[in-house]
Amino acid sequence: MLRDATEEDVNLMLSWRNQEINRMASRTHHVISADEHAHWWATVRADPARRVLIYLRDGLPCGVVNFFDLRFDAPRTGSWGFYLDADALAERGETLPAWIDVMRAAVDHAFDVLNLDRLDGEVLAHNTAVRQMNRRFRFVEGTGRAEVHDGREITVIPISLDRAARRRR
Repeated sequence: MLRDATEEDVNLMLSWRNQEINRMASRTHHVISADEHAHWWATVRADPARRVLIYLRDGLPCGVVNFFDLRFDAPRTGSWGFYLDADALAERGETLPAWIDVMRAAVDHAFDVLNLDRLDGEVLAHNTAVRQMNRRFRFVEGTGRAEVHDGREITVIPISLDRAARRRR
């Protein structure tokens, strides 16, 4: 289940984003400061092309889904990303079920609530587990591009899922 993020969620989001596994799966690896996070949150809250949602598992906040670059004219498109409270989920042995559940909830939200025609995202080339899960959800990979972040070169691969492909079984 997803719900809108609130001021009360800000510290949770920051603590989850700064977990090592989430930093290593992101463009930037540095620990995000409270000031940097507060600036991001203020910017997000003022942007009509963004939605930040909290993923709930068994009623507990366990992750963040971030929709951005939302376009509500035709074609209706948007980008997304997510991260989980990886440490707590691992302790409970719920990482994989939560991962599948948050992806399903996010895709459903994108197409059923936001009514998008296409959902876009990105994945780092070295993140083979995420790439495999994206394929299971029918995302299609584009051509990767090299970028430099935090002094290291990474390959970022665009992904997309069209409404029609989502429904195919």
